[in-house]
Amino acid sequence: MTDSVTSILPVDAEQALLVGRAWRAGAGPSVVVLRQGQVIDISAHAATMAELLERADSLDIARNAPGDSLGTLADLLANAKAKPGTDTTRLLAPNDLQAIKACGVTFAVSLLERVIEEQAKGDPARAGELRAAMQECIGDDLSAIKPGSPAADKLKQDLIARSLWSPYMEVGIGPDAEVFSKSQPMSAVGFGADVGLHPDSKWNNPEPEIVLAVNSRGELRGATLGNDVNLRDIEGRSALLLGKAKDNNASCAIGPFIRLFDEHFTLDTIRNAEVSMLIEGSDDGFQLAGASRMREISRDPLDLVGQVCGRHHQYPDGFMLFLGTMFSPIKDRDAAGAGFTHHLGDRVSISTPSLGTLINEVQRSDQVAPWTFGVRALFDNLARRGLLRMTQ
Repeated sequence: MTDSVTSILPVDAEQALLVGRAWRAGAGPSVVVLRQGQVIDISAHAATMAELLERADSLDIARNAPGDSLGTLADLLANAKAKPGTDTTRLLAPNDLQAIKACGVTFAVSLLERVIEEQAKGDPARAGELRAAMQECIGDDLSAIKPGSPAADKLKQDLIARSLWSPYMEVGIGPDAEVFSKSQPMSAVGFGADVGLHPDSKWNNPEPEIVLAVNSRGELRGATLGNDVNLRDIEGRSALLLGKAKDNNASCAIGPFIRLFDEHFTLDTIRNAEVSMLIEGSDDGFQLAGASRMREISRDPLDLVGQVCGRHHQYPDGFMLFLGTMFSPIKDRDAAGAGFTHHLGDRVSISTPSLGTLINEVQRSDQVAPWTFGVRALFDNLARRGLLRMTQ
């Protein structure tokens, strides 16, 4: 990656508390903090990111804990595309032991597109005519409908009468949000890594999202950016194929850092954020830009967190929560009426001023680096380094 440090950091980077993970050459995965352009290993104070987010003194650790410098952020970015197995110091996804959860159809635009995928049965050629038919029947602005409200229930009954109801409508305007497991702990890729498309997919797109970092007590500790890679044809064939559509090798990108909530960065920052995305084709010069305005989300982030965890479900190691996107690309790329789909080599940049930029390139999930370093490998590594300790 040749991107400048300034271009991937928050606009107020000098006051942002940015924590993450890096692969340390000769050692392994390390919890790091960015201070004045230097990437500092603070693993001696918190061996995992999950532990750091549990700590009541996490802000103090991020600000003040001593540690070894792994070099400048520019040094680590230069190694972002190192070959698999190369022992170079580089950024990893900032999360580790946390479950990786995601909320779907939290924006009206994406709700309509999920219904279109379902009606098209995974065939992108039918999407245009179905989109027009849906908009004629119910319009394209459902953002004023509060999920679970009497107005939402009335719309539901109207759609049932027109034979337009679907599971996506249920989670889009019904009382219960769609929450699914996007990926496995330790499987997410970070800044600069390839993201993977299942080789069976021919109709797919990125999904730029804000990702909350939540600890075991349900406390929001920070936020970062994510790409919830989406396979429209596979999920469109059946909602029961969600697992195949969402959870594949390198199908989840998170990073570059988790920004901890403090006096300069709060949940209201997230509520008012705009997440922009740029897709740049390496083989055809194609470009596509889009944005998600968080103020248009149908469910507040706190509501989504409450639907994920509580007395009904605990997450002892915390969780990362994708909040959803309103980005559903329909711009034709390869043929008129065919809409958008990825080409291998596409470069995807996801940005918001308060969190910086996450950049990845698109490849096939069976051709990217295999996922081999899981939870057992992490604990073996930490034990060899003397970083495991008893916790209260």
